Amino acid sequence: MESAIENAGLLPPVSDQFGDILGNLKSKFRIEQPGHIDFHLEQFSIFKDYLDISVKQSYAIKNKNNDSYMLFTECQPKHITHHHGKAVTGPQYQTWALAYLKHDFGRVLIRRETLVDKIIELIHPVELDFAEDKAFSDTFYMLVSDRQKAITGADRNFRNVVMDIRLDDFVIEIVEHTLVIGNTHPISVEKALHLAEFVSRLCTTCD
Repeated sequence: MESAIENAGLLPPVSDQFGDILGNLKSKFRIEQPGHIDFHLEQFSIFKDYLDISVKQSYAIKNKNNDSYMLFTECQPKHITHHHGKAVTGPQYQTWALAYLKHDFGRVLIRRETLVDKIIELIHPVELDFAEDKAFSDTFYMLVSDRQKAITGADRNFRNVVMDIRLDDFVIEIVEHTLVIGNTHPISVEKALHLAEFVSRLCTTCD
């Protein structure tokens, strides 16, 4: 059944997009379809504004050290959202990538830092900064629940991989050993490739 987004003519049919994305992923990565995995997405605060989020398809990216995953989700928002100025009330289809990390990070949220963030930080410092890595700290806003766990986990290799992300608008959330990255924008080939490149490099570089 087509979603309200498709019926409104805002996006190509999801099946067509998914076929294009999967074809491009297979041309660049070693992709396998895993058995059933409960990724426990409900534990991530970035999904708190959805009544329900379900993984419609998941694919494992085979890496040097461990697998990472591409998740194609259907999300039901709690509130009406807008796309190109039009109200969208049906489910949203989104792409996220997931990786399992060696270190326990506690709870961490990373996104690009804004001017507002910088001003707030001057008044009430809340983020984790790395004195030895000014470039990272100037670029990203990193909120943590446990500073020592986050410092241990976010070593130079981890920070370098984050610095090389080619997706402009994204959020990373880590809950202990599980990392999720993506955004709420509609699915696209370019977005999926950027996410896959990030988690694949993360699992290959950070052992």
